[in-house]
Amino acid sequence: MDIHAEIELDICPICGGAGLLDEENDFCWAVYCMDCGAHTASIEYKTPGERFEVAKKAAHLWNIGKVLRSEPGE
Repeated sequence: MDIHAEIELDICPICGGAGLLDEENDFCWAVYCMDCGAHTASIEYKTPGERFEVAKKAAHLWNIGKVLRSEPGE
């Protein structure tokens, strides 16, 4: 199953840019804005069976606007 094809991402809630669902080091998922750098928290999974559900949780956080953004210089 291609997780990226199964999960839809809304535009960035801050700038309207494209979101990227990213798996980090094969243990967690987060979504990043390709334009402004806003992102969700990274959500860890412990087993391969949790992988898809955790990806969906990261996408859900993004889609409801629960994102973090650092200002320049932080």
